[in-house]
Amino acid sequence: MKTRITTATMLGEYPLVRPRRLRKNELIRDLVAETEINVRKLIMPIFVKENIDRPEEIESMPGQFRWPLNDDLLRFVEDCYEKGLRNFIIFGIPSRKDPIGSEAFSRDGIVQRCVRALRETFGEKILIITDLCLCQYTDHGHCGIVKIGRRGPYVDNDDTLKIYAKIAVAQAEAGADIVAPSGMMDGQVRAIREALDREGYSDVLIMSYSVKYASSFYGPFREAAYSSPRFGDRRTYQMDPRNTYEALKEVELDLREGADIVMVKPALAYLDVIRLVKTYYPQVPLAAYNVSGEYSMVKAAARMGWIDEKMVTIEILTAIFRAGADMVITYHAREAAELLH
Repeated sequence: MKTRITTATMLGEYPLVRPRRLRKNELIRDLVAETEINVRKLIMPIFVKENIDRPEEIESMPGQFRWPLNDDLLRFVEDCYEKGLRNFIIFGIPSRKDPIGSEAFSRDGIVQRCVRALRETFGEKILIITDLCLCQYTDHGHCGIVKIGRRGPYVDNDDTLKIYAKIAVAQAEAGADIVAPSGMMDGQVRAIREALDREGYSDVLIMSYSVKYASSFYGPFREAAYSSPRFGDRRTYQMDPRNTYEALKEVELDLREGADIVMVKPALAYLDVIRLVKTYYPQVPLAAYNVSGEYSMVKAAARMGWIDEKMVTIEILTAIFRAGADMVITYHAREAAELLH
């Protein structure tokens, strides 16, 4: 005979259980809360642009800026630091683009110069992560080397890996703590790990965009970084949003190749995927990227007076951590730090 599972049998026999008692006031709710947002687990994205002398507000991302490489940027990072933020991921916007994105691996590239400036100013007080991709640096806007085949242009996987390896070494040499390849090329983690180890940067971590979907939520970022593809789209290398379990394959491959941290991107629309990855790989540090479209929708709704921006921001971040993320890249980081502080 099957035993019927009820709340009473799961709890033992507790006829006087009253869950509302645990919600009686804020102190009790805080005491028994299962999920907490820790500001030290937030990562603030920074856009750094060449050849500007003052911050440019990003129209599609209210409150976000393209920063010049000068004291304005350093003051912004200092302000974030004073609010408790310690982790930053750097995205570069070069003044010159070419077919192979050579500014991405130049020693004098915008990201490399930014890393050196931050390291000189803040030393080891902050953690510096560098986005490793080509879309902002190529004149065609794709994340790899484009070639012409029988059916038209395509992104060549293996030639792209050679460029990624060069970028990783340049970023590590500049002082990056973590490099974060986001191009979704097969074998990218192995190529980067081998290059870093070969050049003496074995202590530099790899945070791989292991599970990156071909999402429509990236629109504001592409406007911010001038990184929209000139032709086609990125569906041949980014994941199909209809697939869930494919994420496990991507994560396993990256871990085998040497990834230290894996990532799910976007976050809010893929909470189920975050939970799936964390369930199958509980021992692996898991990042989630609360992307530009998710951020901009909150800002737009708040401007219309439809939502309480502060409450919604905290609720979104709570949901991402609750799903299983260990750290979150979010444009809300500075505002959230203020609220949490």
